[in-house]
Amino acid sequence: MASGRLITPRGRPPRSLTSCSFLPPGGAAALAVRRSRPCGPGLGGGGVSSVWMLVAIFVIAIYASPSSAQTSLDANNTAATACKPVYLTLDTGHMAVAPLMADVLRRHQVRVTFFAANERTQTGDGSLGTHWAGWWKARASEGHEFASHTFDHAYWRADVPGASGAATQFKVRPSAGPAEGREFTWTARQYCEEVGRASARLQDITGKKPLPLFRAPGGKTSPQLLAAASACGYAHVGWSPAGFLGDELPSDNHPNDALLGKALRSIRSGDILVAHLGIWSRKEPWAPAVLEPLITGLQARGFCFKTLREHPQYQGWIEARAGLFSKQTGK
Repeated sequence: MASGRLITPRGRPPRSLTSCSFLPPGGAAALAVRRSRPCGPGLGGGGVSSVWMLVAIFVIAIYASPSSAQTSLDANNTAATACKPVYLTLDTGHMAVAPLMADVLRRHQVRVTFFAANERTQTGDGSLGTHWAGWWKARASEGHEFASHTFDHAYWRADVPGASGAATQFKVRPSAGPAEGREFTWTARQYCEEVGRASARLQDITGKKPLPLFRAPGGKTSPQLLAAASACGYAHVGWSPAGFLGDELPSDNHPNDALLGKALRSIRSGDILVAHLGIWSRKEPWAPAVLEPLITGLQARGFCFKTLREHPQYQGWIEARAGLFSKQTGK
């Protein structure tokens, strides 16, 4: 016993920590270690045993790491897909607050869908004019989406039944452009051309093809108008009841803090939200005073912002129209 070596009842040294009795009970890691070293007593010498111990740990780590990494990735993916989507849409307005609103969106990495008409602006030659072209192009580079709001912001007023079975026509009143305030009766084709003018202008100044969607000014439509627009390739987008953010309401009776509180209480997953790039009649500007706390408040509640390209109601329509366009153009 002078040597200090431990002797078992059978007179054999105990198994080293690299013997098979200390391997994991099964699995690829255990098999790899067994293949790297035969089972049995230690090969003698503490240094050799330590080496085999390190080999075992290393091999186990190699086999275990992919599983751990995948678990982490799955958790991240689950967190990303578990958010409650909302769809913020912004219609054109006087544009004075547009640069500030763009700063807020960029700062919080929020992408929206813009519905654009060539409306009167506080500065420049209209919201789709030359003055604002660079602003729109910058929004395209940030990944926002675009759609028509009719070029002259033309309100639908009434359907006009066609005589003797002729197609229904539509009474409209533009609120912008050279015909502002005048009333016209348009055919379905004329209305589609008006929707298409805004879409074409958006593509010209952004270099990005707008979505095959439109929003009628004021959300005013009829079943016949929607059918006519659909026939020429445009689906209408309104907004959710809780998604009306109130920036068109008079600030005397609807102050910003009240609008913000109501929105944060009422908005639900899947809602389409609507606000404007400036409202002429509102004394207390809604944006960016409400926009930023609305975004951060919704994000804190587990909501995330998506564009209408990702909306389940419109996704199939958009993809189908893109496929049809490719067949027609060969692109």
